[in-house]
Amino acid sequence: MANLNQLRLFRNIHMRGIGGTSMSGIAEMLKHWGFHVTGSDDNQSELTDKLIAKGIPVTIGYDFDNVSKASLVVYTAAMREDDPELLQAKSLNIPIVERADFLGEITKAFEDTICISGTHGKTTTTSMIALCFIEAGLDPSVQVGAIIRQMGGNSRIGNSEYFVLEACEYVESFLSFYPKTEVILNIDNDHLDYFGTVENIITSFEKYVKLLPEEGLLVVNSDDPHCATLSKCADSRIVTFGLTTNNANFIARNISFNSNGFPTFDVYFNNNFYKTISLSIPGKHNVYNALACIATCHTYGLDKQVITTALKKFTGAHRRYEFVGTINKNVSVFDDYAHHPTEIQALAEATKRKVHNNAWVIFQPHTYSRTKNLLHDFAKALSPFDNIIITDIYAAREKNNFDISAQDLVTEIQKIGRKATYMSDFDEIARYIRSHTINNDIVLTVGAGTITNLAQMLIDKPEQSNEF
Repeated sequence: MANLNQLRLFRNIHMRGIGGTSMSGIAEMLKHWGFHVTGSDDNQSELTDKLIAKGIPVTIGYDFDNVSKASLVVYTAAMREDDPELLQAKSLNIPIVERADFLGEITKAFEDTICISGTHGKTTTTSMIALCFIEAGLDPSVQVGAIIRQMGGNSRIGNSEYFVLEACEYVESFLSFYPKTEVILNIDNDHLDYFGTVENIITSFEKYVKLLPEEGLLVVNSDDPHCATLSKCADSRIVTFGLTTNNANFIARNISFNSNGFPTFDVYFNNNFYKTISLSIPGKHNVYNALACIATCHTYGLDKQVITTALKKFTGAHRRYEFVGTINKNVSVFDDYAHHPTEIQALAEATKRKVHNNAWVIFQPHTYSRTKNLLHDFAKALSPFDNIIITDIYAAREKNNFDISAQDLVTEIQKIGRKATYMSDFDEIARYIRSHTINNDIVLTVGAGTITNLAQMLIDKPEQSNEF
């Protein structure tokens, strides 16, 4: 159970940007713990609706009244310094704190916070570990970056010392946390708008590893070259996993895939057979995620059959190769959050393992800086798909000061000898896809922006009954 003595100094907490994945989870935890929570967000969403249904007042737009009544205002890093609510709080001398710092205080309240980090796979691996702990009856609290069907949301409030947390490296927010265990999946060249170089990202992860106490645990991918220096920074126990490094503690061998692209593999622990594992999610990249989960859960003493059962039950997080529906009952539509070339490459490889006819990808690039910095890598990652449609770049937090457009990505794909089409209008894309796909095709809507809405536009709608 979390020790909340420090936080109880603030009874009325207002959250600016409450609709964010992490913010909404924090809000639910605070409400459960007896705090009075209010919030505001610029946009209505599934998460704001869920908070309102749970009795947390949410204003779409500004909420100056609840700011004035607050003893603390928590805000997301996405908020500008001149945000009107934050300016009001400052004028009234109400303390304000950024989300990561506040979440850090929550991690400090738990005896055992398990942080899952890395450029790719955080959400899936956090979900896997959380579900294993739940299956084992350990009753963890959980915060994860997507809705998990088995948890009925993106957070869970348990009654134990365990807090399983997805810990993001962007703007070094994970340096605010107090981890007992760190699971580091990989390090890649993302968020260069903040870090500038891969070397700076590695340095940030090295600082993160140094947060571990001596009695802590570092679980790290020994196949990832950028993770090579991390073990030297840790005074804690170290457990490794991999597919190609023979001296890793946990290794997957004899990997096979069924017609859905779901892997089955043998796990070896210190070169001794451990267990045969079957997943219900596609792709070789998820073998890595599962190994990270197995390494963590085994070290925590979870029974191997509990781990096996929980992993088999896990059918994926929201927007992670998520089956959305069908077109004309015979074309499968999937939706994925991938917004980095490595993630798209993993999607392409997972799709190749599925039995299908043609593979279509509709990709919405996310942020101008990422598209500009990784233009050729995006083109290469998208090239294995049979049909490629690129739609407009989703700006997110940026303005287009980078002289880059979606058409530039189309041109880059064409340079490497593949055909690609630029289409900006979702209605037009939906009509085109519905008229050009054939039996047993796969369609993937891909990106971290509004492209997920297109997936819903594509699929067959349930037939309305005429009965009264």
